[in-house]
Amino acid sequence: MTARKQPKYKHWQLATDIDNVLWLSIDRKGESVNSLSLEVLSELESIVDEMDNQPPAGLVLQSGKPGSFIVGADVREFDGYDDAEKASEGIGRVHRLFNRIEALRFPTVVIIDGFCLGGGVELALTFDYRIASNVDHTRLGFPEIQLGIYPGFGGSARSIQQMGASNAMSIMLSSRNLRAKAARAMGLVDELVDAHGSLRWAARRAIRQGRKSRQPGQLTRLQNIGPVRKQLARIMRKKVAARANPKHYPAPYQLIDAWERYGDDPQRMMAEESVRVGKLITGQASKNLRRVFFLMERLKGIAKKTDIKVRRVHVIGAGVMGGDIAAWCVLQGLEVTLQDRELKYIEPALKRAKSLFKKKLRDRAKVAGATSRLMADVEGKGISKADVIIEAIFEDVEAKRELFASLEPRMKADAVLATNTSAIPLADISSVLKKPGRLIGIHFFNPVAKMPLVEVVHDKKTTAKQIARAAAFCGVINRFPLPVKSAPGFLVNRVLSGYMAKAMSMHMEQKIPIEVLDKAATNFGMPMGPVELADTVGLDVCMNVVTLLGGESTEKEAALLQEKVDAGKLGKKSGQGFYRWEKGKPQKESAASGGHNLEEIANTLLQPYFDACKSALDDGIVEDADVLDAGMIFGTGFAPFLGGPLHYLKQQEQNND
Repeated sequence: MTARKQPKYKHWQLATDIDNVLWLSIDRKGESVNSLSLEVLSELESIVDEMDNQPPAGLVLQSGKPGSFIVGADVREFDGYDDAEKASEGIGRVHRLFNRIEALRFPTVVIIDGFCLGGGVELALTFDYRIASNVDHTRLGFPEIQLGIYPGFGGSARSIQQMGASNAMSIMLSSRNLRAKAARAMGLVDELVDAHGSLRWAARRAIRQGRKSRQPGQLTRLQNIGPVRKQLARIMRKKVAARANPKHYPAPYQLIDAWERYGDDPQRMMAEESVRVGKLITGQASKNLRRVFFLMERLKGIAKKTDIKVRRVHVIGAGVMGGDIAAWCVLQGLEVTLQDRELKYIEPALKRAKSLFKKKLRDRAKVAGATSRLMADVEGKGISKADVIIEAIFEDVEAKRELFASLEPRMKADAVLATNTSAIPLADISSVLKKPGRLIGIHFFNPVAKMPLVEVVHDKKTTAKQIARAAAFCGVINRFPLPVKSAPGFLVNRVLSGYMAKAMSMHMEQKIPIEVLDKAATNFGMPMGPVELADTVGLDVCMNVVTLLGGESTEKEAALLQEKVDAGKLGKKSGQGFYRWEKGKPQKESAASGGHNLEEIANTLLQPYFDACKSALDDGIVEDADVLDAGMIFGTGFAPFLGGPLHYLKQQEQNND
């Protein structure tokens, strides 16, 4: 195989083999992953010009970065569009380029190994035939909805033609990533090559045989006719409305509307992409959601500041939090020993863990493997072998002190020693240790399998090395680390305590139904209301936090919580709290406003939330306002479309000037 000498490209490598097949490798210079920047696309345009002038016998597109294909368009360049018309023009230029690739008069094949997302999938869809490596690191999907837009490089039209309307729309609307096998089953990929096979040989064979992607069958194509589209669109809107308010998140509704009107006309669908995505990408919701994306990347970066080798984790406390922490660590491939006073306290956690494994892994052999990595350990034999030790017992400072004093002489010298306390300052626990600087807070949130944030709690005695290693451990288990200074409630519970206490106060003193309080919060944009949140967190946990943080101002609220806890009404985990819970869902009465002004209620509810955010920043609990916003979005679900609480307040001030 010989490399072409001219022209020389910055981000693309060209080589022609003995059969005159052009092997085109994308390898974006200076970046760890490939993304489609304007410069990358401009070079690709020149390469297409070259192929038009000197057509090869075939074209194979692959990545020059091992184990990674194309993660999408370069999100950093989205802010370069200052108005919708310019954005539409830019999208139209990409359409013309991709149409030219689709129209090439020789066989074209793409090799997908690693993440192929967004614009990467859209580019792949312009090729005749798609081959993917059937390994765990290969994923395909359209994440654009999470950025407040929908696929705009021809993806909405081409995916529907390729996969059928139901499959394509479900993937685009959910932003769900597909494993290679699932992508093959849905028609997005044409051929799979296992870990021991040769992707290059499969591509050569496909070029030689002129293979083309198989189109959907007649029954699947019927989904795209007018009357059926109208019915399916109605169902899609209903499903999307259950999780996204159209006032807050317009993108999925724009996609459904475009498909309902023009789904049987691919060229019109692409024209709609230019106009609709151009408007969305310059809208405030998309700008704020892109801000959330960059905040997420910043937290991921904190996890990468140092390396840590973790194989074994030991969790002490097999309650809901401890058991779920253990199960999550197992899901990430680690061996976990789970300790409690007696086996009978561990068995419910093992049962819950197996249910989680079945739900997440969906493969009998993988479930069996995960189950074998989670071991009951009443005697604590795993302590001496563990790389990370996490205490997750009940919130009692003396009990924790006694436990840590017994742990220190038994553990490895380089092990991470952590507490999952939700509010107790580290200094109150670490004083019993010979080396208090090694104790770190690794504070998870409930439900562990769904909440992506972990507070990494430190104080003046905590070493920088321990902070970095704890953050790196969060990265190992696929969680976002948020470094916070040790202070009562840390960050998340400090902010939430006043918010939830205010809801209880308004319920008791103003007789506002709990359903109305929750409805006001979700109308504002919160994922769930404060009362449902309290039930989800656990009323016993809420009581401890409110008691610790609230002082005299929240005595009535603490008494109400105590009354519930004494009656065994702990919330979701006991099946009864403020709400009655069935199959994991709160049973609510009508959430009609009943004459209440929901906007005013939301403003009153959220004032303590905003005040606590500002005071936490002033007290230096986190590094800066952006980190605080990230913590509140990923730790409390603060409305992502608003870009974070402090960012929202800043925008409100600007709008009022």
